[in-house]
Order: sequence, then structure tokens, then C-alpha cells
Amino acid sequence: MPTLFRFLVTLAVLAGIAYGAMFALVMFVEPKKAEITVRIPPEKLAPKK
Repeated sequence: MPTLFRFLVTLAVLAGIAYGAMFALVMFVEPKKAEITVRIPPEKLAPKK
């Protein structure tokens, strides 16, 4: 039984670290806002028949 308990505690610690890393990313990283323009060739809009 101690092996199972150690395994579950290890999984819980790893899950906590992952959750903490995701929380830190959400709180401290701000995405850059930029306007994006993509030119589409006219051939793509109206294909030849």
C-alpha cells in the first residue's frame, strides 16, 4: 500500500506543478495584439470554370 500512496502523491505533486505553471502563464504573460493582413489572390476567390 505505501507504493500506491507514493505514486498517488507523486501524481498529485506533478499535477500541482503543471497547474501552477499554467496559472503563472495566465497571470504574468500578456499576448501581443497586432493587426494582421493577409492578401488573397483573385484566382482563389473566383476559380476559373
